[in-house]
Amino acid sequence: MYTASGTLDKNQLVTQYVPLVKRIAYHLMAKLPASVQVEDIIQNGMLGLLDAIGRYEEGLGAQFETYAVQRIRGAMLDGLRENDWLPRSLRREMRRIESAIHQLEQRHGRQPTEKELAETLGMTLADYQKMLQEARGYQLVYFEDFSDEEEEDFLERHVAGNEADPLDMLEDKKMRESLIKAIDDLPEREKMVMGLYYEEDLNLREIGEVLGVSESRVCQLHSQAIARLRSRISGQVRSHAASARGRRASI
Repeated sequence: MYTASGTLDKNQLVTQYVPLVKRIAYHLMAKLPASVQVEDIIQNGMLGLLDAIGRYEEGLGAQFETYAVQRIRGAMLDGLRENDWLPRSLRREMRRIESAIHQLEQRHGRQPTEKELAETLGMTLADYQKMLQEARGYQLVYFEDFSDEEEEDFLERHVAGNEADPLDMLEDKKMRESLIKAIDDLPEREKMVMGLYYEEDLNLREIGEVLGVSESRVCQLHSQAIARLRSRISGQVRSHAASARGRRASI
């Protein structure tokens, strides 16, 4: 990894980790609409790899590949956001769904059904399910994404820094526990979809065969599960960001 003079061999690192960039890109593509080009994803990923190499050379105290994966994936997601690949109108509709989920959950003390959500949103069940299907890719969110715009991400706070703030670590642990609880509270079929997709690494068609439903129906269930999770933890994220700002203000 180093040259004869003891400096980091960037060219060797780039060559060595190109397959990793492509692997992450094709895994991401499985969750994106056909309109997205894999070459664009790979190009953004290469920028993330170069960024990781530069930061690693500066003495980042972390195993390189672990850090590089985060930077590569982050660069790919940043590229997607900048290109606004998901229509803003659909983003607004998905936020409406999340808001409706939160309101109904608070009102009834349980997860709302699809029919209840459709009625609250003033649309037919068929139209609601169609919107869920069209939202494929809206689920591209990772734990590191849940940060205030002015905040560093999870990796920067706990890997790049010389010292970790114990309170930050505790709050992030609580956030993860909240996410686990939110997943556990999902309706059974949606929880099964999440398990088969993320734990068993099955694709939508394979999950449909297991559940005895169409691939499009699996896509709907997946989008709805993500909306439920986002709704549940968004309040936790806002609370975390507010407390962090409060701590900085008191210093």
